[in-house]
Amino acid sequence: MRSHLLNDITAEHYRRSVTEGVERVAAKLAATDRPFTGVTADDLAPRIDAIDLDRPLRDTTAALDELEDVYLRDAVYFHHPRYLAHLNCPVVIPAVLGEAVLSAVNSSLDTWDQSAGGTLIERKLIDWTAARIGLGPAADGVFTSGGTQSNLQALLLAREETKTEELTKLRVFASEVSHFSVQKSAKLLGLGPDAVVVVPVDHDKRMQTVALAHELERCAEAGLIPMAVVATAGTTDFGSIDPLPEIAGLCEQYGAWMHVDAAYGCGLLASRKYRHRIDGIERADSVTVDYHKSFFQPVSSSAVLVRDAATLRHATYHAEYLNPRRMVTERIPNQVDKSLQTTRRFDALKLWMTLRVMGADGIGALFDEVCDLAAEGWKLLAADPRFDVVVEPSLSTLVFRYIPAAVTDPAEIDRANLYARKALFASGDAVVAGTKVSGRHYLKFTLLNPETTTADITAVLDLIAGHAEQYLGESLDRAC
Repeated sequence: MRSHLLNDITAEHYRRSVTEGVERVAAKLAATDRPFTGVTADDLAPRIDAIDLDRPLRDTTAALDELEDVYLRDAVYFHHPRYLAHLNCPVVIPAVLGEAVLSAVNSSLDTWDQSAGGTLIERKLIDWTAARIGLGPAADGVFTSGGTQSNLQALLLAREETKTEELTKLRVFASEVSHFSVQKSAKLLGLGPDAVVVVPVDHDKRMQTVALAHELERCAEAGLIPMAVVATAGTTDFGSIDPLPEIAGLCEQYGAWMHVDAAYGCGLLASRKYRHRIDGIERADSVTVDYHKSFFQPVSSSAVLVRDAATLRHATYHAEYLNPRRMVTERIPNQVDKSLQTTRRFDALKLWMTLRVMGADGIGALFDEVCDLAAEGWKLLAADPRFDVVVEPSLSTLVFRYIPAAVTDPAEIDRANLYARKALFASGDAVVAGTKVSGRHYLKFTLLNPETTTADITAVLDLIAGHAEQYLGESLDRAC
């Protein structure tokens, strides 16, 4: 079995095996004509259940043949231009190359003696991102597994900066369309059940600053502590961007930590065209960025950035076997001193390779394309009497629903839209997401593929309308 260990002796075996795998994936990508096959869990589960993991195939080709049957054939392919559902982007080739390198070398980014140059590359990218945000010379940060972890760490720092042990007095303010990880983080941090104050949004799904000011004042009058305000630069459902400058002013006035969840909108950091849409982000105390959303990176690739590097001490613990205190005085750089994780992949390498091959302008141009596409898609929806579209996009998300020409019960319209989404997914012709707006079911395009065209959007809208009309027709037949 030593023949399967990656080392100097098996380098040629490694080359052949990985090449065979890459060729399989490349062939699959080239032949994929729709984002999904429509396979159901009931269809696929028996195939996987039938595999005896205690009886290895002992052959790479055989294992890849099996993988084709249980995974590659029926995977959901985000690179296809009619995958329009969630915040999943097609990935750029330099980042995939970085993924291959980091997996093979397998550095762990917790301590210098496990990563060496990897530590410095990650630090360089953190500095680069902080500069793009405008956080100032004292900024720092660390790569994370994703936006949920980044938000958790940011709120941990905010909690500790309040310097209080009366956790039931702490309040976190977030809009009604902010990410669910805000509530999850509050629970994990031991805050009370009323800790998260939900602030209403305006017509454009942006946090209402008048309402925020009112809630902050109520908090102060009640003797509570405004721990943090979470502003969102790119909400999951709408791509809406909260009014960051006004929120920053209120945070300064009431002494609240300002966290900006820019997991989605961080692509604007590389944009020459739309960077102004996140003006005010430079006033944040902490920022979440997900490169694996709008920087076209493979999962996972995320980071949390802070204005004041000293606040990261709240995540620091020393262990003699890992990062003893003497390493600080010896100026040995250890990323574990900043992270909630210990063992951690060298995910920064993917972004490093992307910047070194494509440059920031290349990334920004791709994100600008999908923002422009969303603007065109909004015009199509606004002009189409079959659909009701919610808000004009700030990023690349469109939320809408099919509305029949004849007057129909709203609950029946809900069911028609749900049916259309399920039928579309089952067909495999396209994949779209769904959400609720004011208690009603809506559909959602999250446009993150520059290869998607307005013709694709038009075709998918026609498919949705067709499925919805089929449902309503069958429903009418049943009623008769």
